[in-house]
Amino acid sequence: MSDEPTPPTPYQPLQGSPDEDFRTTRWTQVSRAKADSPEGRRALAELCNAYYEPVAAFLRCELRDADAARELAHDFFAHMLAGGTIARAEQERGRFRSYLLGAVKHFLSHHREAWRRLKRGGGVENISLNETEAHAVPDVGVLSPDAAFDQQWALTVVAHALEALRHECVVEGRADFFEQVKPWLTGDTARGDQTALAASCGMNANALKVAVHRLKRRFRQLLKAEVAGTLDDPGLVEAEMSVLFAALGS
Repeated sequence: MSDEPTPPTPYQPLQGSPDEDFRTTRWTQVSRAKADSPEGRRALAELCNAYYEPVAAFLRCELRDADAARELAHDFFAHMLAGGTIARAEQERGRFRSYLLGAVKHFLSHHREAWRRLKRGGGVENISLNETEAHAVPDVGVLSPDAAFDQQWALTVVAHALEALRHECVVEGRADFFEQVKPWLTGDTARGDQTALAASCGMNANALKVAVHRLKRRFRQLLKAEVAGTLDDPGLVEAEMSVLFAALGS
């Protein structure tokens, strides 16, 4: 096994206003990424960076080896960056989520077949591309590889929307407020007495309640915008939102 590869850097928002960010949909990025140009390479790098984790989650379940999964995830995105996969992407396929899952399944199948050919020829040792070679198994619970992909996809989409909301708050000079109320947005804290939080934010409890409600509403708007950007049909947004919340509850 080679040294553990370093995953792509965390998602970073594009320069400009959040509205400008969300007008650049994932399928728009796919179209741009097909171009052999600096803009095309930048768009492709952003796609790879944004959706590394769902691919890695799928491969961890398939390979049952965390190190092998990370290595193959890097190989997959390196292949995409070289233009070997993205050229076949078509917006008419509907959901970018489905396209990416299909692409990584095809890539894994190709690598397993190559591994089997090498194994039959006696030219390879200790390559963890077979699901029966289980060591260093991650705790994946009862999730299937597809469900693990969908769950991590949902977490990734939520993280993108949350980052866009944080960016808006920073621009508005409310970065500290965002960090203080963030647990109420993500469900990481139970409902309860918000008096202390209100005092630390310099407002009364009612004002805090209204402010948090507005931030939650904006968060949901940004989440829907992020989901819409991965689809080619606006009519699919509510259905995809249902899939997202179901995946988060897995």
